[in-house]
Amino acid sequence: METITAEGRAGSPLPAATPPNTDSAHGSSRRSVTEAEVTRPTIPVESGNEFLEVRQSVIHGTGGYARRDIPSGTRIIEYVGERIDKVESAKRCQAENAYIFTIDDDCDLDGNVAWNPARFINHSCAPNCEAEWDEGRIYINALRDLKQGEELTFNYGFDLEDYLDNICQCRTAGCVGFMVAAEHFEHVRTKSTLPKSSSLLVTAGNSIA
Repeated sequence: METITAEGRAGSPLPAATPPNTDSAHGSSRRSVTEAEVTRPTIPVESGNEFLEVRQSVIHGTGGYARRDIPSGTRIIEYVGERIDKVESAKRCQAENAYIFTIDDDCDLDGNVAWNPARFINHSCAPNCEAEWDEGRIYINALRDLKQGEELTFNYGFDLEDYLDNICQCRTAGCVGFMVAAEHFEHVRTKSTLPKSSSLLVTAGNSIA
């Protein structure tokens, strides 16, 4: 079991979690799409589970919130969905599917399914949760103690390709203005294209040229 920082795929805003020592780039398919597998949660509740509830977000659209107080280190929810091969994954990425995680060299996980409430958890530059890869499965874990009603977030871990298209709306004190992995924060902060006040920018709904 290892906690990871995900590396987003190029060309699509994907919360892509990559297992250790695995190349996240799309390669040739090793599995037929007809062999796609589906993973379902133990508690198939579309609105969440014992730790997570789904409602309107103050960050963006719909979000995931702590249903009750959650201790640090808690495995909050599994990110579930349809297991697909790399060819099918590439097609869905091109169609702007923003819910795909890399699982291994052979398959990815498309979380854009009704039984995956974890798909509603938003990105933050100062997240209170993290994505964990464990034996081919993805879990969202608490990084610190969380209070009931607190919005849950994790860093989607996008890379720098096309990062200007992925404006961050987390509005935290350390927000860099764009949804990128923490390892890229310094690079983004020093770019001349970075807005002087990203929080003001996203609140106003402006875009970056």
